[in-house]
Amino acid sequence: MTYFRKNVRIWITDILAGMSQNLERTTKDYLSFFARTLKYSEQEVYVKKRTILQEFRFHQSAIKENAKEKARESMSAVLPIVLIVLALGFTIAALSPSILVEFLIGAVLVVAGMLFFSMGAELSMTPMGEHVGGSMLRTRKLGFIVILGFILGFIITISEPDLQVLAEQVSSVPNLVLIFSVALGVGVFLVVALLRILLGIALPPLLFIFYLIVFILAMFVPENFLAVAFDSGGVTTGPMTVPFIMALGVGIAAIRNDKHAGDDSFGLVALCSIGPILAVLILGLVYRTEGNFTSEMVTEVENSVELGKLFAVALPKYFREIAVSLLPIITFFGIFQMVSLKLNKNILIKICFGLFYTYIGLVLFLTGANVGFIPAGNYLGEVLGNLPWNWILIPLGMLIGYFIVKAEPAVYVLMKQVEELTDGAISGKSIQISLSAGVALSVGISMIRVLTGISIFYFLIPGYAIALLLSLFVPKIFTAIAFDSGGVASGPMTATFLLPLAQGACKAAGGNMITDAFGVVAMVAMTPLITLQVLGVIYRIKGGELEKGSQKAGQKFLSDPGKTVVSVMEVYGEYEENEIIEL
Repeated sequence: MTYFRKNVRIWITDILAGMSQNLERTTKDYLSFFARTLKYSEQEVYVKKRTILQEFRFHQSAIKENAKEKARESMSAVLPIVLIVLALGFTIAALSPSILVEFLIGAVLVVAGMLFFSMGAELSMTPMGEHVGGSMLRTRKLGFIVILGFILGFIITISEPDLQVLAEQVSSVPNLVLIFSVALGVGVFLVVALLRILLGIALPPLLFIFYLIVFILAMFVPENFLAVAFDSGGVTTGPMTVPFIMALGVGIAAIRNDKHAGDDSFGLVALCSIGPILAVLILGLVYRTEGNFTSEMVTEVENSVELGKLFAVALPKYFREIAVSLLPIITFFGIFQMVSLKLNKNILIKICFGLFYTYIGLVLFLTGANVGFIPAGNYLGEVLGNLPWNWILIPLGMLIGYFIVKAEPAVYVLMKQVEELTDGAISGKSIQISLSAGVALSVGISMIRVLTGISIFYFLIPGYAIALLLSLFVPKIFTAIAFDSGGVASGPMTATFLLPLAQGACKAAGGNMITDAFGVVAMVAMTPLITLQVLGVIYRIKGGELEKGSQKAGQKFLSDPGKTVVSVMEVYGEYEENEIIEL
C-alpha cells in the first residue's frame, strides 16, 4: 500500500510538471505521455486511474455538478404532479386556497428532500451496504452470515417510519407486537435472500413457494384484513430500507465473482417484501382482527401565520423520527466498522457526510409529503368522487400514477444500480417507463375498486399468477429486478398521495374504507412485476445481448495480459479535458 501511495504521488507530480513545461500539449497527449513515461500496462493504468478518480469525484466542483443533476431529476419528477393538481384545481376540482398553498410548499420541500436524499444515498447507504455485504461473505461462516443477516433485517425494519403508520391501521393487535412481528418477518427473509445469493439458488422457485404459502394463508384471514396485510409488504420497504438492502446484495454478489453474480445481486427486496405480508397474515389468524381506519385530518389554515406553524410543528417531529430511524443502522455499521471493516478515515468522512445529506433529505421529503400532499390528495379525491361523472377518477388516477412513481426516492437508486451492474445493457430510462406504466395500471385498477367495491383478491391472485408465470420465460435478471421494483415503487409518495386520493374518493362514493380504499399500496407493489417482465419478454424477442453487455467491462481486463486491451485514450475518454486537467 505504501508503494502504491508513493507511485500515486509520483504520477501527479509528473503530470503537473509536464503540464507546466508545455501548456500547448493537449490533455490526451498528456495521458499518452503518462502511460509511456511510467511504463505501466493498460490494465495497471486503468486500476490506478480509477483509484485517483475516487478521490477526484468528491472534489467540490464534482459535487456541485452532481447536485445540479440531482436537482434536475427532482424537479422533473415532482413538476408533472404539481401541474396536474394545478390543472385540476383550476378546472373541474376546486381546491381551497389553503390546501393549494400547503401542497405547493410541500412540493418545494419534496424536491429539496429528493435532492439531498439521492446525494446522501450514493455517499452513505450504497457504500455502507456494499462494504457490509462484501465483508459478511468474505468470512465464509454460514452461522455468522445467518445471525448477522437476521439482526440487520430486524433493525432496519424497525427503523422504517412507515411501519408506525401501518401499526395504527390494525385493530386489536398491539403496536409493538405488530412492529416486532413484521421486523421478524423481514429478518428471516433477508437471511433467505442472503443464502440464495451465497448458494446461487434461482429466484423464481422461491417466489413460487412463498407466494403460494401467502395466498393459502390469505384464504383463512378476514376479508377486511387482506388489503392491510398486502399493503404491509410495500410499506415496510421504504426509503430507509431499500438503498441499504440493494447495496448489500451488490456487495455480496461482487465477492462471488461468477457470471451469474450480477443477476443474483437483485432479489433481496423482492424476498424481504414477502416477510411482512406473511407476518401480518399470521397475526390476522392469531388475533382474528379486522382492519381499522384512522381518518387523516385535512388541515385548513386561515392565514400565513397558521401556515408557518403547520410546517414548524411538523419539522421537529420528523427531525426526531428520522434520527431515531437512522440510529440503529448507524450503530450497526459503527460496530461492524470497528470489528471487521476498518475502513480508512477518508471513506468514513464521506459516509458521514452522506448520512447527514440522507437525514436532511428524509426530513424535508417526509415533511413536505405528509403536511402538503396528504391533505391535497384526500381533498382532491373527495371532490372528484362527488362529481356526477366520477368515473373520471380512473383516467386521472392513471395519469397521476404514471408520473408520481418518478418522485419515489428509491426509484433512482434502483435505476442507477441496474445501469451499473448491466453496463448500460438495461437502461434506467426503460426501467422508469416500465415502472410508470405499472403504477398507472395499478392506480386505475384501484379507482375501479373504489367505485365498484370489487374485492382485492380478484386482482391480486391473477396478477401474481401472471407475474410468476412470466418469470419462467424472461431472463432471470428481469425477474429479480421486477420483484425488487414492487417494493421500490410502493414508497412514501404512494402512502402520502395515492392512498389519501383513494380514501377521499371512497368517502365520496360511500364505499367501505377498509376493503375498497386500502390495497392501493399492494396494487402498486404488484403491477410493476408484470410490466418489467414484459420488458424482459420484449428484450428476449428482440434478441438483446444482455449477458455480453453486463460482462463487457469485466472481460476487457480478463483477457491475455500481454495484449493491448484498451488504450489510455479509451480509459479516459468519458471525461472532459478540463476535468482531467484539474485532476
